[in-house]
Amino acid sequence: MKCPFCSHENTRVIDSRPAEDNNSIRRRRVCDECGKRFTTYEKVETIPLIIIKKDDNRETYDRSKIEAGVLRACHKRPVSAQAITSLVDEVENDITSREEKEISSQVIGELVMNKLKDLDAVAYVRFASVYREFKDVNTFMDELKKMLG
Repeated sequence: MKCPFCSHENTRVIDSRPAEDNNSIRRRRVCDECGKRFTTYEKVETIPLIIIKKDDNRETYDRSKIEAGVLRACHKRPVSAQAITSLVDEVENDITSREEKEISSQVIGELVMNKLKDLDAVAYVRFASVYREFKDVNTFMDELKKMLG
């Protein structure tokens, strides 16, 4: 780290601790040349995840959209808020562990449906009916048959 006062290349870290936001590290440094102290902040560089929508538009990932869809599917169902949060956490972990910069909304929808299937059958069918855009009763019945069979 270059000293901001004398531009000397050699500085030492004399104290490190998490910053107030807990998303960065605050480091106190001292210059070996001029002896002056200064503070730096270190933060992990993240590239935002891009979602490819059905119409090929792209938008940045928004966790609240997954939460809203799952909450709608679980409305008036015996599913706890903790279970919903855990489900969304699992989906988010699955997405980020792929280490891809872009992911399609279909992949996310399938992940959510697979998790909902294990959590609550009615919530699963509700989510599937919106996600798969059921046009009539027959497509709805086909999905129920797949789930039951």
